[in-house]
Amino acid sequence: MAVKFKDYYDLLGVSRSASADEIKKSYRKLARKYHPDLHTGPDKKESEQKFKEINEAYEVLSDPKKRAKYDQLGSQWQEGMDFTPPPGAGRGGEEFRYEGFEGLGGFSDFFESLFGGRGGGAGPRGRAGFGGGGFGRTGTARPVRGSDVESEMDLTLEEAVHGAQRRVRLQGQVLCPVCGGRGIVDQRICPRCGGTGRVTEEKELTVNIPAGARDGDRVRLAGQGEPGEGGGPAGDLFIRIRLLPHPRFKVNGNHLETEVEVMPWEAVLGSEARIQTLDGEGTLKIPPGSRAGKKFRLRGKGLPIRGDGRGDLYVALKINVPEQVTPEERRLYEELARLAKERR
Repeated sequence: MAVKFKDYYDLLGVSRSASADEIKKSYRKLARKYHPDLHTGPDKKESEQKFKEINEAYEVLSDPKKRAKYDQLGSQWQEGMDFTPPPGAGRGGEEFRYEGFEGLGGFSDFFESLFGGRGGGAGPRGRAGFGGGGFGRTGTARPVRGSDVESEMDLTLEEAVHGAQRRVRLQGQVLCPVCGGRGIVDQRICPRCGGTGRVTEEKELTVNIPAGARDGDRVRLAGQGEPGEGGGPAGDLFIRIRLLPHPRFKVNGNHLETEVEVMPWEAVLGSEARIQTLDGEGTLKIPPGSRAGKKFRLRGKGLPIRGDGRGDLYVALKINVPEQVTPEERRLYEELARLAKERR
């Protein structure tokens, strides 16, 4: 028997390639807009129907197995087209039972032809609301883990190399403390969260940065993401490391690069130069006859290598030519120039 095709992606206003988070966000927005408790008069009937449709769409698209089965139908179908379900579709389906919002009816014929199951009431999986509860939800929702959240943290090179402990303040969603995530208080929309079951508040967290952190690494804070649904666990918070440019060192894989300046006579005669490393100040021996650009290698003064050891620090020699000289210095340079010509 032919039924009317339901375009669940169109009903939620998302593309067929939408992620689970995009689907969830769109569902929450639409559920808030069309929830029957927010409408009266002639608009109530239309809102009830729309609310039922978006809940049905979310029931399918939020469940990986149902979504995969729905996607197998192909993208050529459009909302309202006559659709004949394939043989065997809808057999052995789940039995769905809902309470609350009786009178909204059960699933559409299209849904039942694909997935089976009958029931009346609020909507898919007992969702009478959105997010982590909402509007008198009394059905048997399956626990759903909350979404992960990402943030960024700027670190100096010294902090990344040696490790650090940082206190950060972040805005995040938590279950509403007034309604406990249900979205209603005494059968009315929660005045604190507006029915979403969630509120945004500032959290102060301690982040332990391990020694050897690199640009782009992520530090995981378990359970600090978005709240779960139906009693599910919260997601995780991932802090992405962003290394600040260093005034002295350049990062090259496991190694660091820097420069040291010497005067011309130091390069010719040899000398010792004081240099800065990430472990403090050190001494570099400059052999006689060193040319500009010559590189010196200081083993174990680079970045920590995961597992064992550290990279190296490469120091490039830079010769500092004075812009101004005294008359005596000029005389000596001229004497050097004369001697150099005689040697040729």
